[in-house]
Amino acid sequence: MPERDLVTPLPATGPAPVVAPATDDSARNRLVISLLLVSAFVVILNETIMGVALPRLMSDLDITASVGQWLTTAFMLTVAVVIPITGFLLQRYSTRAIFFAAMGLFSAGTLICAVAPGFGLLLVGRIIQASGTAIMMPLLMTTIMTLVPPARRGRTMGNISIVMSVAPAVGPTISGLILTFFDWRWMFIFVLPIAVAALLLGAARIVDVTDPKKSRIDALSVVLSAFAFAGLIYGLSSIAEAARGHELIPFWLPLGVGVLALTAFVLRQIELQRHDRALLDLRASSARAASRLRSS
Repeated sequence: MPERDLVTPLPATGPAPVVAPATDDSARNRLVISLLLVSAFVVILNETIMGVALPRLMSDLDITASVGQWLTTAFMLTVAVVIPITGFLLQRYSTRAIFFAAMGLFSAGTLICAVAPGFGLLLVGRIIQASGTAIMMPLLMTTIMTLVPPARRGRTMGNISIVMSVAPAVGPTISGLILTFFDWRWMFIFVLPIAVAALLLGAARIVDVTDPKKSRIDALSVVLSAFAFAGLIYGLSSIAEAARGHELIPFWLPLGVGVLALTAFVLRQIELQRHDRALLDLRASSARAASRLRSS
């Protein structure tokens, strides 16, 4: 039989598959981080403008120093209560939703303060402002850890440090300048357009950078954290009032409640950590360090 010629088939020729180019999100990420930095600057600036205005508020609203001090004390208490819950909110809801909630609350509180006819409504506005402030800072940190590569996180954290240090430094100066020429309400009228502009720009530019997931929150941990941090802050802020003889309750009482609640809160978190349900992961740093040691 004649031998058959062995023919090697040639590879099929045709158009090469089209590979989609990698999406460069660096410009988008820079814009998102810049918006969050501006928003963080505004909310931190707002924390420090009230101290200089207290004498003017005492005169215009006919209140005592101990009553006026609640504008700052209530702000800090609200921040202390809301911040522990923010971790759950960041897991449960999208980045856009959290940003709208933070800047929406802050803008609404600023508007209420700007039109407040008396101390009561002004205090309500400060509490609403504090709710937005407490959400904004953890949102900024979480977004940076998600978007920024590890090699550039140091420089980005440096920018955040500038924001967190400059805003409290210029706050009293800006407040003093406003009070020199205008009414105390202009402190909030000055901040309101910046907050609203950041909110509107964020509505157009902020994108979701996290994947929301259903998670449960431990109600007992929330209650314990509220009593712990609120008790400690209120007790410490009451020491000065106790020295002047204007204290409403003995300062050691909220301090004692805060210490007991904080101890119970820590024990509760250690217990819930075994089931991965802790409101605040108190062993995260040590566990991460031990993991790195094992891997090396």
